[in-house]
Amino acid sequence: MHKYRRLIKYALRQWPTLVLILGLTAATTAVTVLQPWPMKLLVDNALGHSAVPALVRSFLENLSLTPTPTVLIVVAAFGSLSLFVLSSVLDVGLGLAWAAAGQRMVYDLAADLFHRFQRLSLLFHSRRTVGDSLSRLTGDTWCVYTVTGNLLIAPVQHVLTLVAVGAVAWKLDPHLTLVSLMAAPVLGCSALFFGRRLKRRTKQNREAQARLLSFLHQTLTAIPVVQTFATEERNAGKFRSLAADAVTRSQRGALVGRSQGLVNGFTTMVGSGIVLYIGGGRVLSGAITVGSLLVFLSYFRSLQNALKGLARLYVSLRSAEASIDRVLDDLEAKEEVREAPDAKLLPVLAEGERGHVLIEKVTFGYGPGHPVIDDITIDVHPGETIAFVGPTGAGKSTLISLIPRLFDPWKGRVLVDGMDVREAKLSSLRAQISVVLQEPFLLPLTVAENIAYGRLEASRAEIEQAAKAAGANDFIHHLPSGYDTIIGERGSTLSGGERQRLSIARALLKDAPILILDEPTSALDAQTEAELLEALERLMKGRTTFIIAHRLSTIRRADRIVALKDGRVVEEGTHDELLRWGGLYAGLHSFQTSGSQRRVVA
Repeated sequence: MHKYRRLIKYALRQWPTLVLILGLTAATTAVTVLQPWPMKLLVDNALGHSAVPALVRSFLENLSLTPTPTVLIVVAAFGSLSLFVLSSVLDVGLGLAWAAAGQRMVYDLAADLFHRFQRLSLLFHSRRTVGDSLSRLTGDTWCVYTVTGNLLIAPVQHVLTLVAVGAVAWKLDPHLTLVSLMAAPVLGCSALFFGRRLKRRTKQNREAQARLLSFLHQTLTAIPVVQTFATEERNAGKFRSLAADAVTRSQRGALVGRSQGLVNGFTTMVGSGIVLYIGGGRVLSGAITVGSLLVFLSYFRSLQNALKGLARLYVSLRSAEASIDRVLDDLEAKEEVREAPDAKLLPVLAEGERGHVLIEKVTFGYGPGHPVIDDITIDVHPGETIAFVGPTGAGKSTLISLIPRLFDPWKGRVLVDGMDVREAKLSSLRAQISVVLQEPFLLPLTVAENIAYGRLEASRAEIEQAAKAAGANDFIHHLPSGYDTIIGERGSTLSGGERQRLSIARALLKDAPILILDEPTSALDAQTEAELLEALERLMKGRTTFIIAHRLSTIRRADRIVALKDGRVVEEGTHDELLRWGGLYAGLHSFQTSGSQRRVVA
């Protein structure tokens, strides 16, 4: 029930519409009770010789009509047509109200799940494919629709039908009513038997669909690689294999559902035969009229539908539990980085005092017992530029990730402007940090919107000023619509240097006191790198800057260079000092210098 309680709150937000739905459901039940009575009037009173009911006689007398057979036939036909129209109108109203409320609650759940995905750490997303997350957002969130219908709406509808129709049927013939309800235990056992099996099949089907969606996402985002290596046929074969697996699992689930339908249908048909046999005998004995038997047969179908509906609720809920589990796993996933309830804003300091960062005895790793960085302490003063170098896997990017609190250290602490980052509001902390990555992440928005992504309130003049400082203004004006040009996904319509200039412009516009440059030029050629260095120097001016670089040419003028190896600081000093010491940095510098000379000679 914990699962259902978590989801029902989304339904209760739509309580006005749910009240309307329940009212329409009650009205529909009343129409269901009345619908077979025009048939009884036709058979017993118009075509037979039974006395006209007092209520019908009084109604006709008020209309100055005589209850002749012809008049009764017209009244029966008109009554049947009127009840059909009323039932259709109520069905349309129910459908519209339920569609509106259902979709709103689904999107509310999807919005919470989407917000949760954005808050969960990079460690969580590194273990999950994007396709699987999309599958949960777009498919599994519909479980709230199923749960609400099966826990709130359908039970009320079926119980009202059983009570109202059962009460009238009991007055008609208690014996036949009891016979009609004998199918309930069989239908209940059928639901219990098939419910668990259908949940297992549904879960397997959802996982197969998620694998297919993940493969599609991975392939479509890597189209250049797919085409370059000519893997279209291989990918098509894998798609067919994954699709076949999804179809097979779907068919197995459908087989379980059909089997339950067959059992329930057989039970209903046997019950109908028994009711017809007993009812026919009671008509022959004069206990009830033919019209009463017809009414009861209609009620029997309504009772059986209500009983089958109640039985299906369990099966539907068990089937939906596969999606419920997937959604709640994420909504209740432990946040590796959680904002403290009493989190505070970072202190507001004067211009030259902002950006003091102290990394104090920190240890962190991605798996228990395997630290990536171990007992590192670095004190960086406002406006200082610190560069990190070292072999791949030394822990450079991991260390930098602790500053915007993408991860929390196992031991030690990180302070920004004197405050432990775990005590600061995440929005306040990250507002003080700009990042330029090796792969600039651009969105399929306009150029202006990409530059202003970290500062949405910026004016067009401020956006253009940032672009000029980043050296991007000239190429932007050559785009089809200038700053209003919509660029391709992840900036695919731009060159590497152009994408990086927009990334620098975005960081300039944000104007944060702390700047992180994670190998911002390593993916560029030497000429483009040289052109960007000037823009980077303008970006770094007056800011506390952390640079990770494999190309040592980009960090020569750093105030301090920190060399890391196996997660520990092995050297720290200026470029000239580290060269004199002849350690790790000097070796890296010598290797790159000799490599450059060999390329020049060649």
